[in-house]
Amino acid sequence: MHARELLELAALVAEHGAVLIEGWGPIPEGSVAAYWSASRCRLNRWHRELKRFASLATPSSSGPLGGGDVPLVGAIEEVLTGEVLTRVWAAVTCAYDRHRGTDLVAPVARSVLAAHTEARHRVLTVLVSGSSLATEDAMRLDRLRRSSERWTDVLLGQLAAAGNVREFAFDPERAEDFAADFSQQGRRQGDCLVWPLMMSSMRAAFRHGLAAVSPNADLNAKIAASIVSTFPPEWFEAVGVPESLWLLRISQTTSAAEGLIEELLLS
Repeated sequence: MHARELLELAALVAEHGAVLIEGWGPIPEGSVAAYWSASRCRLNRWHRELKRFASLATPSSSGPLGGGDVPLVGAIEEVLTGEVLTRVWAAVTCAYDRHRGTDLVAPVARSVLAAHTEARHRVLTVLVSGSSLATEDAMRLDRLRRSSERWTDVLLGQLAAAGNVREFAFDPERAEDFAADFSQQGRRQGDCLVWPLMMSSMRAAFRHGLAAVSPNADLNAKIAASIVSTFPPEWFEAVGVPESLWLLRISQTTSAAEGLIEELLLS
């Protein structure tokens, strides 16, 4: 799954997070475990890639790196854009636990976010390291960073009605301004078009500037599957999610059923 698709999933989760928060039922433990496992594996891959780059970017290097280093640039793109979904999902799960007076899902989401934030800090070190990265790559990735941060706050603003999202925003005041805008728009007629237009704007913002292939597409898909499997099946028909996400949910549900059957046969 391409990093761009995770951005679209983040938007869908922000728009319909109340389905989980106020809720149709408990989030399956298997989904939580799958999210943790896939996220940690992806974080480990990022760490290895950034460590490899750091070992190459020594004072004795012959020139700037990154222009032909597709795995490195792809990993940085995933770190920057992937944090949108990580923060939105953390906001939803924390609101989910608060709504129920539990502490079941939020600790995992917070832990993943903390590790993702650490990976982001390493990426920022790469971006400001001068000659270590080709100038054109550094400039493009910095634009991607700023766009990802802004859209994170936009999506959190959409979620603000379900709970406090300040701690997950890059700029809490900006997120609250977006929340106020969404609230005001929601009281006016004809606002059924507001969110579709917002989605179109987000797709346009990330249509260019990303590599054709994401280096960790397999783990991106597992992370997406773990999230979509927490929503009720009818949600997919109601909101018209992309077919790829629907197939991911079927895959996740089938895997869970196969695991249960195997467990029963071994008992």
